[in-house]
Amino acid sequence: MAHDHKNEPSQSGKPGGHSSASAAAALQHYQAAVLLVQQGKYDKALAAFEKLLPAAPAELKERCKMYIITCQRQMEKHNLTFLTPEEHYDYAVSQLNTGYYEEAREQFNLILTDYPKADFAYYGLALLDAMTGRTQDCLRNLGRAIELNYKNRLQARVDNDFQSMADDPRFTELLYPEVP
Repeated sequence: MAHDHKNEPSQSGKPGGHSSASAAAALQHYQAAVLLVQQGKYDKALAAFEKLLPAAPAELKERCKMYIITCQRQMEKHNLTFLTPEEHYDYAVSQLNTGYYEEAREQFNLILTDYPKADFAYYGLALLDAMTGRTQDCLRNLGRAIELNYKNRLQARVDNDFQSMADDPRFTELLYPEVP
């Protein structure tokens, strides 16, 4: 008959071994820290995860590390200040180029909140939309960018990031409108 280990407390002296009481306490601390993240209290959550990490059971260690990174990124985001909308745009493009698409979208939209006629922010959103397969949004945002600054039409014609849109006749019409 197989020996049942469920009822035996593990010895906390062994690597990865935790008593059920300390594992339950760690889980409780972990859940409290997750709640802080959900409430947007990233500084407190970061401190809680960093305190929990050294003693966390193996099954929680990777999750704690992930949340630590998330908290750090959220706190960095809230500390960002830009002197100009162009500087803000450069940051949004850096997020786009590193694959942080939702962060980039958020930054482009923040530019447009403060500067509704920032053609370059619409252009950036159009690029992002093209890269993420959001065809309709791409057409709308590129159309607005061109409406605000006709030079965006010329730029889009040579921009390789719009490659996925090249076969769409609506895209072609936007870049090469028929002149009556």
